[in-house]
Amino acid sequence: MNKYVKKGLCIALAAGLIASSFAGCAKINYVTNSAVEAIYKVKDGSWQETEAEGEGTGESDPVVIDPLTPGTYGGIEFNTLEDVANYYVTAYDYTKTLTAEYIDEEGNTQTYYKLLGDENLDVGEIMIDGSSNAVINNLVPGIVGGLFAPSTYGLVPSYNRDPNLDNNSEDATRKADHDFRTSGVTADDILEANVTDNGDGTITMVIQPKAGQMSTRGDDSQGRFFEVLGDIGGVVSSIDMISFAEGTAEENVIVDYKGGTVTVKIDTATNEIVEADYKMIANVSVNHATVAVIRDKSASLVITYTNHFPASDEYLLESRGIKRA
Repeated sequence: MNKYVKKGLCIALAAGLIASSFAGCAKINYVTNSAVEAIYKVKDGSWQETEAEGEGTGESDPVVIDPLTPGTYGGIEFNTLEDVANYYVTAYDYTKTLTAEYIDEEGNTQTYYKLLGDENLDVGEIMIDGSSNAVINNLVPGIVGGLFAPSTYGLVPSYNRDPNLDNNSEDATRKADHDFRTSGVTADDILEANVTDNGDGTITMVIQPKAGQMSTRGDDSQGRFFEVLGDIGGVVSSIDMISFAEGTAEENVIVDYKGGTVTVKIDTATNEIVEADYKMIANVSVNHATVAVIRDKSASLVITYTNHFPASDEYLLESRGIKRA
């Protein structure tokens, strides 16, 4: 196997483990030994090395959506980003008061949020010491995907599909004091937004949150909209196969969030969110990493994490074994 590919694969798999530790909770189950085993399962062959110099990220927080055109949409005035933030909070809070009955795997009736969503994680744009390799980019997403355990939750950010458990204010093992049954979004969290009147009693709001770094759920512009990684340094420190030639995990693992969007369709007669798509983009950088015999390498990758609401009946049954009553 090409030496560059061998080295890159080790670091990329380490980066893949970081991706698989997503959100610091049980949403993704990562097993270090699985990734180590995957390294040794890669057999020698006619590997092609395709290097390309990494490109700069450009603006620190570029706007990726159309700007707000002040006006009245669905009978509601939106003249400022504050108007958008306030109505988003109104719709989010109301939607999370709505519940429905579901039948679980044991046939018991459970009360969960009316609006439950699906989730998906993609890993791409993997760079090793500033260069990309097609083999690595093809292998790692599949390995990480095999460790991804999809679930279903309420509107993000969220801790649970059960409203009574969708908070961490009463759990001493959780690190922050937030109740995710209500939104903490403010105008200061929004970089740009726009609104469209759908002409059927609904409006569609598209919001781009301001960029953030090392975000924690509920604590900043990204964490108030998305299921962010949280204390990724602490998670990486617990992965035995990774060490650092210099510095600590907290110093060498950086996660930048930017370019993500939130799209919600709202029934303006009731303020209920009837459909939503959350797209979070996290740029993970790992510096001075050592994995097995590979020393002092750097890697970066882009995690795209999406949530769609409502989840389909098929998704609910396959991922959690539940169905709508």
